[in-house]
Amino acid sequence: MNSPLPKITLNGNGISRSLKSCVFQSPLAGVSDQVFRKLVRRWAPDVLLFTEMVRAKSLDLGFGQEKLEELSEEAGPIGVQLFDYCPKAMAEAAIKAEQSGAFLIDINMGCPVKKVARKGGGSGLLKEPELAAKIVKDVVAAVNIPVTVKTRLGWCENSLKPVEFSLRLEDAGAELITMHGRTRKQGFSGNADWFAIAEVKRALQIPLIANGDIKSASDAIQCLSITGADGIMIGRASMGAPWLAGQIDRALRGETPIPSPTAKERVNITLEQLLSLLEYKGDHGLLIARKHINWTCKGFKGASSLRHALMRTKKPKDAINLLEQALISLD
Repeated sequence: MNSPLPKITLNGNGISRSLKSCVFQSPLAGVSDQVFRKLVRRWAPDVLLFTEMVRAKSLDLGFGQEKLEELSEEAGPIGVQLFDYCPKAMAEAAIKAEQSGAFLIDINMGCPVKKVARKGGGSGLLKEPELAAKIVKDVVAAVNIPVTVKTRLGWCENSLKPVEFSLRLEDAGAELITMHGRTRKQGFSGNADWFAIAEVKRALQIPLIANGDIKSASDAIQCLSITGADGIMIGRASMGAPWLAGQIDRALRGETPIPSPTAKERVNITLEQLLSLLEYKGDHGLLIARKHINWTCKGFKGASSLRHALMRTKKPKDAINLLEQALISLD
């Protein structure tokens, strides 16, 4: 890229938000908890992060509140992503998120998981454009901070109306849309259609963020070139690579690249994440850490045997010992 993208400014009902980076770190269920976000923030101080997706109705039942309470403990912009099919519940949840310090409210209209979509939430709203617009309108009216939407190209290949759907959301008051370049039916299979995202971008007046198949800085640059988008969102490629958002952010700014961690640094990151999860979640933190271990401990001699040993261990202290021994062997 010849020059960094211009900053994104979002105007809420009285509270505007300006973003210093055009890179967004996607909310990832079971991944983007507070521990993961703090790691991402180390390499990417200005990138917009998100809480894990929160179901609006669950907040009334006392579930998910901890995801909002954590916001006060973290630096940098963090949005709260909500999902549900009930406008009233979404508006009430948005108020709670704003009161907790959310940088913005993001409405999920793209989650392909069956248990979410079949109840009308997430990508289920792709089949209910009037309800989707109603949810956006009610949430916008309920809060002062900006409201954004994350969605997909459509429910399936036979019902693609991403431009029409996005324009409805814009008319309802959405300040920004993140478009994943796949349908709900595709899930995460096949290739993201960046050219279809480009069509949506040309139709909108509000900023558009491109999402899907962005795994490196070169991918991000190519995606922006094709889509003309105002920024990019990194998703599953960051699992096991919390430094990726920072690498892409630096590349898009035209700054000195951030090198990927060495083998020893990867193990150190894994150990740090395990210790933080144990402090955060108790012994259950080991179970959560296993997926991160499986993603991060790759690409170096002995990584496979280390992963297998860590997957089998049942005691946190044994996992800690294995990682400490691995660090010694990598000296």
